[in-house]
Amino acid sequence: MRYRREEVTELLASDECVMSITNFPRLGAPNFTYPLYQPRPEDPLSAARSLYFPDEAIFPGHPRFKTLTRNIRMRRGEKVSIKLKVFKDVNTKLPVEGAPPGEPDVVLLDAMGFGMGCCCLQLTFQACNITEARRLYDQLAPLCPIMLALTAASPVYRGYLTESDCRWNVISSSVDCRTLEERGLEPLTNSKFHIAKSRYDSIDSYLSPEGAKYNDVKLTYDEEVYKRLIEGGIDHLLAQHVAHLFIRDTVSLFSEKVHQNDKEDTDHFENIQSTNWQTMRFKPPPPNSSIGWRVEFRPCEAQISDFENAAIVCFVVLLTRVILSYQLNFLTPISKQCTAKLNGHGIGLNGNGNVKANGTHTQNGADSDHTDTDDEENELFQLLTINEIFNGKPGVFPGLVPLIRSYLQSMEVDTDTHCTIEQYLRFIQKRAAGELITTATWIREQVLSHPDYKKDSVVSERINYDLLKCIQRIQEGKHVEPALLGQGNHSKTKDFIPPALQKQLAKTGCCEDK
Repeated sequence: MRYRREEVTELLASDECVMSITNFPRLGAPNFTYPLYQPRPEDPLSAARSLYFPDEAIFPGHPRFKTLTRNIRMRRGEKVSIKLKVFKDVNTKLPVEGAPPGEPDVVLLDAMGFGMGCCCLQLTFQACNITEARRLYDQLAPLCPIMLALTAASPVYRGYLTESDCRWNVISSSVDCRTLEERGLEPLTNSKFHIAKSRYDSIDSYLSPEGAKYNDVKLTYDEEVYKRLIEGGIDHLLAQHVAHLFIRDTVSLFSEKVHQNDKEDTDHFENIQSTNWQTMRFKPPPPNSSIGWRVEFRPCEAQISDFENAAIVCFVVLLTRVILSYQLNFLTPISKQCTAKLNGHGIGLNGNGNVKANGTHTQNGADSDHTDTDDEENELFQLLTINEIFNGKPGVFPGLVPLIRSYLQSMEVDTDTHCTIEQYLRFIQKRAAGELITTATWIREQVLSHPDYKKDSVVSERINYDLLKCIQRIQEGKHVEPALLGQGNHSKTKDFIPPALQKQLAKTGCCEDK
């Protein structure tokens, strides 16, 4: 990550820098672009027709982005409507500028760019086969809302402090192309389906046989696509997953891609697959490629420093190894994941780590919140805090970090690498326990304590500039924020693969001489 930053920085001017942030705090505020451009909501040629987001702010390097913006708006029949509650301070002026009628405390965002202008930290894992990929997809899914809360980093939108810490609902609403009929606001006449969620949301079903009994939410899918897949030898769980993707229309299609040989090219499938943005993505091998079955872990927000981002990546990578090696079962009902995702958006982890996530699965527990009546095992589910999920609860759950440490003890890891990993794990533990604050909480504190802040929820240009300059100094290692990062985080990992890791990779066939 450090090398990536250095490589990009070499291409920038002296007054430019790479910012590792989830969203630009004043995106959509007056004069937020350079050069300055103004929105054109009444211009019929405008892709966004936004009150706040000029078309010139849409990336011009590929027609896909303006096309998506226009098509989502046109298919929906109206502009997207992203509503965030403003953080109410003593001098907050209501109604907020641009608030919808009857909703004076809402910060309204009205263009795809507000969501797709956000950044995140995504991880893609290649499995050894389809069975392992399906298992990883299912087992990682319940962790998505938990990791979203742990990495929360985006409390400011359109220049206002809001009551949300995360980007997810903003992006979800920014690409919600469902018609009034599909949203259940009008009877089905022209549309085929009632669709419960945006095309950017949490997963809707598990794929592994172990997960089948936890699919407790009725899945809407295209019956014709499902029948064709079943007739082609695809099993029920995978067939309904793919058929569910195809309840959506394409929102971006280029003329040169219309006529394809579907036996040799997967563009038609990927056109739908790549615009179903869920917390997890199941990725089949591309044709004529050595790439295998993959899963994409999508919830994490981008952190300020390379250390934080590396810690999160390392943690999730090691967790996948633990899940597969120990055959862990984190499955919870799909319905509980939806609730947990919503719970992950509120303001900050407190000092006791008391943000709660639904349904961590235990085989030996008490006070069950859920009993699966379809299964004689009478499996138990408990509501645990994030602290308990990561660090453990005696007699109930050992904790994700202790499980990773147990796994590492069985591996041959050199001292320097082990030291670096341990720093990452301690960082994750302390944030989960509330000993270290989230990026979102830190940003809030920077705004609230700024001498120019007028206790009115507004993040002015001066506050925004000073915030970004402080972030730059943290990224460059020129400023230390103990409440955010702790003290003395210095990687000892060498810039080459250690012999012990080379040996381990060779055993799995991942490090063979070419």
